[in-house]
Amino acid sequence: MNKNLDQLNFNNRFGQLPEAFYTRLQATPLDNPKLVAVSQKAADLLDLELNDTCKEQLIQVSGGLNVLEGSDPLAMIYSGHQFGSYNPQLGDGRGLLLGEVTNSKGESWDLHLKGAGATPYSRFGDGRAVLRSCIREYLASEALFHLGIPTTRALSIITSDTPVYRETEERGSTLLRLAKTHIRFGHFEYFCYTKQHDALKNLADFTIQNYFSELLDQDNKYSLFFKSVVEKTAHMIALWQANGFAHGVMNTDNMSILGETFDYGPYGFQDDFDWHYICNHSDHSGRYAFSQQPDIGYWNCGRLAQVLVPLIDDVTALQKTLDTYPTLYSAKYLSLMSEKLGLREEEAEDSELIKDLLQLLHEQHVDYTLFFRALCDYLPGQESPELTALCNEPDSLKSWLERYDERIRRNLEPDLQRQQRMKQINPKYILRNYLAQNAIEKAEKGDYHEIEQLMTVLQSPYDEHPDLEHYAQRPPEWGKKLEVSCSS
Repeated sequence: MNKNLDQLNFNNRFGQLPEAFYTRLQATPLDNPKLVAVSQKAADLLDLELNDTCKEQLIQVSGGLNVLEGSDPLAMIYSGHQFGSYNPQLGDGRGLLLGEVTNSKGESWDLHLKGAGATPYSRFGDGRAVLRSCIREYLASEALFHLGIPTTRALSIITSDTPVYRETEERGSTLLRLAKTHIRFGHFEYFCYTKQHDALKNLADFTIQNYFSELLDQDNKYSLFFKSVVEKTAHMIALWQANGFAHGVMNTDNMSILGETFDYGPYGFQDDFDWHYICNHSDHSGRYAFSQQPDIGYWNCGRLAQVLVPLIDDVTALQKTLDTYPTLYSAKYLSLMSEKLGLREEEAEDSELIKDLLQLLHEQHVDYTLFFRALCDYLPGQESPELTALCNEPDSLKSWLERYDERIRRNLEPDLQRQQRMKQINPKYILRNYLAQNAIEKAEKGDYHEIEQLMTVLQSPYDEHPDLEHYAQRPPEWGKKLEVSCSS
């Protein structure tokens, strides 16, 4: 049944936990809020019909002018390791969990308002978001979802006349985010390090009951919970790496307990492939460089293991589970890269073939997405001007292609069938930073059409879009060097 926003079925499970877990408060109203964008695919998750009434309700609720009946707005408290250093109290500094909604399929979705105003956890900030950051998250979360990467979703963007001061004066804006849960690694860290072990157990029990219910009757449910989180995290990051995605701020407070991509900021997709790509210009040490993401995932899981010790008698089991992360990650990554190359029936030499290709792409600054998409049309033993044009040293590519020829011939599969398979995992369209920037600049002038156009290709990234081919072109030089900050 399609609904308006005021007909949503709230259950608000997190708000039933003790008040040590959050602070209840309302969003701070924005001046003259107006709708920038809304996603029908995200609205479908809530059974919403995006008619004029529903859109007006979105403006009122996301602008802080109205509270939906049945919702229970609150700011969560948590802590986390930021760039490797522990910060004892973070929490929702610019967002509110409006409540949890159950749809017609029985699925539960958090409604979270980013940019809702100051909370007790704002740490001298204004609690506001700006239009550019909302657009970037709106586009990225939908882009990753349609690439098959676990992620939060984005329902809508609202902007306003409320001034917000960053490097310059900008307009206060909000993003209405959907997620299966907003529980983070940092929630567990907060209650462990403040020695609130009863609350820690309460949180773990709540998380298992609502999101890992298959573990409820297990004697070692906390150990199995950690095992599941490790698996989900390893698989998520393998998907990031295979798709050339860099998150930018993998602090433990930005790590979802469900292994979903969370809290978009200075992210970036690879353009010219750089194994050590740093997308966050504030990351001076390169801690969160593209090449470091798998190791940081392991490190973050280690921090979670530490804070689960009060709940688990067998600490050795925790370490053994943590030690499975590299194998889980490597196996998933190898599988994904093999699929991108159209390989079947894993062979021992495949990992070396993949490694040598990545080295070639890195050394010759080859566009990652364009290369793999062009490879989809490659035929063994034939010239490929499209691939050659992407490389500075075609002879190196020729040598690698000779090895690749031999490998795909052993697939014993018609070339057309292989090509079709490859085009279902190698996207033609990705959210390059310059494309997001173009959409932002137009939106800041009141033109929101570019956001809609981009969403068309991002929501079907493997398809051909003849009228939108320019979104699949190699980026201009200026577009490869954009600096993105955490406030983005």
